[in-house]
This record gives sequence, C-alpha cells and structure tokens, in this order.
Amino acid sequence: MNRASYLLVLIIGIMGCKKPYNPPVIASPKSYLVVEGVINAGSDSTVIKLSRTVNLSSNSTKNPERNAILTIESDQNTVYPLTETKGGYYMAAGLNLDTTRQYRLNIRTSNDQQYLSDFAQVKSTPPIDSVGFKVQNNGIQLYVNTHDSKNNSIYYRWEYDETWKFHAKYESILITDGLFIVDRKPDQYTYFCFANDTSSSIVIGSSAKLKQDVIYQAPITFVESSSEKIETEYSIRVRQYALTGDAYTFWENIKKNTEQLGSIFDAQPSNIKGNIHNVNNPSEPVIGYISVSLVQTKRVFIHNNQVPNWNPADPYDCQLDSMLYCHGKMCQNDVALFLLPIGSTEIPVYAIPVGSHNPIGFMSSTNYCTDCTLRGTKTQPAFWR
Repeated sequence: MNRASYLLVLIIGIMGCKKPYNPPVIASPKSYLVVEGVINAGSDSTVIKLSRTVNLSSNSTKNPERNAILTIESDQNTVYPLTETKGGYYMAAGLNLDTTRQYRLNIRTSNDQQYLSDFAQVKSTPPIDSVGFKVQNNGIQLYVNTHDSKNNSIYYRWEYDETWKFHAKYESILITDGLFIVDRKPDQYTYFCFANDTSSSIVIGSSAKLKQDVIYQAPITFVESSSEKIETEYSIRVRQYALTGDAYTFWENIKKNTEQLGSIFDAQPSNIKGNIHNVNNPSEPVIGYISVSLVQTKRVFIHNNQVPNWNPADPYDCQLDSMLYCHGKMCQNDVALFLLPIGSTEIPVYAIPVGSHNPIGFMSSTNYCTDCTLRGTKTQPAFWR
C-alpha cells in the first residue's frame, strides 16, 4: 500500500468512528419558570407573562405557565390581584400605587409552588423627550432621547410595539359570487391593511459614565429599506422604564447571554441571577427580574414620503395573468374554469375592456397578492391618526 492509499484509508477510518455528541443539557427534563414584566405603578395596566423553559431538542418554542394565581403585595400587606387574560398572561388594571411604599410579586403556580420577588421601591421614570430616526443607505435607525434633570434615573430599559399600514401588491375591485364576476362592495376591499409587532430584543442604556443623566439617540430598532413597514405609514410606541443598578445588571447579562454570543470576541456566558425565588426551594433557578416603575410612553408616526429611496419588497412572487372567456385555439373559458367557482385560488383584479363595454376576460393574481387580510387586518387601530 502506497503512502496516499494509507492516508485515504486512515481518513475513512477516522470519519467512520465519529459519533454524534448530544450534551446532557439538550435533553434535560428540567423546566424553569420564566417571569417577564414590570409592576406599573401608574395608571397603565400591569402585564406579567409566565412561561417555562423548553429543551433545546424540543420542537416547541412556547410553553406558557397557565392557571397560576398572581398578586402584587405592598410592604403594608395591601394586595392587588392579577387576572389571566390568555395563556400565561396575567393583567391588572391601572394600580396607581403609593410611590413611597415597596412592592413585590407573589406567584402560586398550578402545581402549588410559591414564588416571591424581592420587595422593590417604586422607581420614578422621566418623560421621553423624543423618538426620532436617521435615514441610512439600507434603512432607518430609530432612536430615543431622554434626560433626568435630577440625575436620579441613570439606568434605562425600553420596549416598543410597531404598527404599520400596508397594501397588497394588486388592488382587486371585482369578486366572484360563484356565478358571475361582480363589483366588490366597500366592506369587501382587501387592498389596505394594518399589521403589528412587538419588541423581542433587550434595549437598555445608561448615563452612569456621564456627568449628566442624559440619553442621546439611544438605538431602539432598525427598519430595513426593503421592509413593507413604511410602505405607506408606520407608527412606533416606545415604553421607557427607569431601573435600579441591580435590575440594569440583570438585563445587561441577559442581553450578553442571548444576543452577544457566538464568536471568541463576544462576552462569555455568565450566571444570570434575578430577584425572584421559590419559597420552598431557594436554590431553584428562576429567570426574571421584577421592577416597580412609573412607565413613560411616546408614540410617533412616520410617513413613507419622509423616507427617501424606500424600496419595499413584496413578500410574495406576484404576477398578473389573463383569464379570458375564449382562450387559445380551443376557446377554453378560463373565467369559468378559474375565477367563478367558489373557493378559487385566483382573485379577479380588473377587466380587460373591448371597445367601451363587455370585457373579453379579466386579469387575475393569487390570493396572497390581492388579499392583505391574509397577513394583516382591515380594522384601523383606535390610535391611528
């Protein structure tokens, strides 16, 4: 056997000996409680989300903690109950808490485990000065400005929700009733719709290294120029929370462990310790940090004419096709075959006129290209201007 043949056999042998390695953590049966939310000390609602961690090998990414009993307690034993509004979400209407007292969250799960957060003082939050944006080559960068003239806030966290008005690729003004092609009624139009999304990343900022408590153009989110979010008009509502130093450290570690890992230059994983504990098993990890804060909000609108060179890409490969009453050599009736049967996958868009009356057929496209309700709603939000 020559040297090349020997090396080939050796390589094949090594490859044949490889075995998949599945770290124990991937299949770990443990499921830890995750607590998300802020006790809102003002007039807005308090919403707490409970869920459980899932295994890395699981096909599911959602594991809500249902049927728990949640209350907010003051250091004077005043109790404010929360109600489960949907799976894993618990809400209390505006609490208007006494800002001189301390508060904590009390959780009793359906398996009779009790969890308590540490008592926390109400943290006052300064108003948001402004929410703006900077146009860049590949989109727009949204940012927030705020300051605290008393230099008491220092640590901040932001959340946001987005709403945008968009339209289908083609406007359909006709529809089939199963027998004929007829004009759409106003309530049947499906060209303009609204969609929304909420923040999923951790957005924090600090003025600790500055002489004054000023946050200038802190990045909130980025919208790419190919996005349909500013195809017509876009709105973002930013919520601002002032944090304690411990709360800021918690969110900073969460951000490093979930968003800034992956290369040798990134931060190394660290132990994340919140302020929520299992009463009967203090060593059990609980993921979350409950703050008590007066929340400040600001909403802004951005119209597409404020963003030059905007080039939204349609999410579908949309094309128009002709559907004729008499098509081809055999004079096949495409209109009757494709457009008239109820449940058709084609939607008529507009007529092809012959002279001034009586079209010879119609132009059509797929549902996804003419019906915006398949990925949005026609209902205009109450706040929309």
